[in-house]
Amino acid sequence: MSEMRIEQNTDNRIKNENAKRGIIPTMIIGICIVLSAVSLAVGLFMFRSNREHAIAATGSASVDFTSDLVKWTGSFSVESPSSREAYAQIQRDLVIVKKFLAENEVTDDEVQFSAVRISEKTRNIYDENGKYINEESDGYRLTQNVQITSEDIDKVEKVQREISTLLEQGIEINSYNCEYFYTGINDLKLDLIQAATENARDRVAIIAGVSGANIGRLKNSSLGVVQITAINSGTSEYSYDGCNNTSSRDKTASVTVKLEYDLK
Repeated sequence: MSEMRIEQNTDNRIKNENAKRGIIPTMIIGICIVLSAVSLAVGLFMFRSNREHAIAATGSASVDFTSDLVKWTGSFSVESPSSREAYAQIQRDLVIVKKFLAENEVTDDEVQFSAVRISEKTRNIYDENGKYINEESDGYRLTQNVQITSEDIDKVEKVQREISTLLEQGIEINSYNCEYFYTGINDLKLDLIQAATENARDRVAIIAGVSGANIGRLKNSSLGVVQITAINSGTSEYSYDGCNNTSSRDKTASVTVKLEYDLK
């Protein structure tokens, strides 16, 4: 009997020791959970506190301007059974095109002619049953591009309007829309950004003044993309990467700037 009691006492002691060993890791885990929760709560409180002690506003600026440079591109083509005949013909057409441009006061330094592009035409051959046999040469097509770049926009627009009269002289002419540019665009963008920044700062000052707060240091700032659109087109042409309209002579440039300040 005494031996059985000794064994039972030993078993109970072992069980108690095992129970104590199991309690310690559990307590450590619990303490870690509590500390994590406290740390998260403090972080959220500090985040909310910082956000509540900040003020932000988005400023904007826009300016209307007129392009001071224009580019027009056209092309004329000829077709002939032989490349030699086609080349002779396109040289005659070139003389007529140059004469037309000179009559419209386009100077040599404003116009550029590309190299002549030559392509061979082919046609498909079929047998009496409509089955394809092969293809054979069907002559040559020669094309030459002409490009005008000038600060005299009115003159180039006149050329674009009247170039089609060359069709009456048998010239196969193609005319494309003018492209308009502004040579001072970089300086304009810098002035625009400055104006938008000042507008954002003024808005922050108004909000802070009405709420009785004092503006502290600048925390964050972000610059939007510059949007260049046709004048009076609104925001319909805006794009994520920024619009750069080249089809309109008169344009509007706009940009936004966001500023965020600490409050004292």
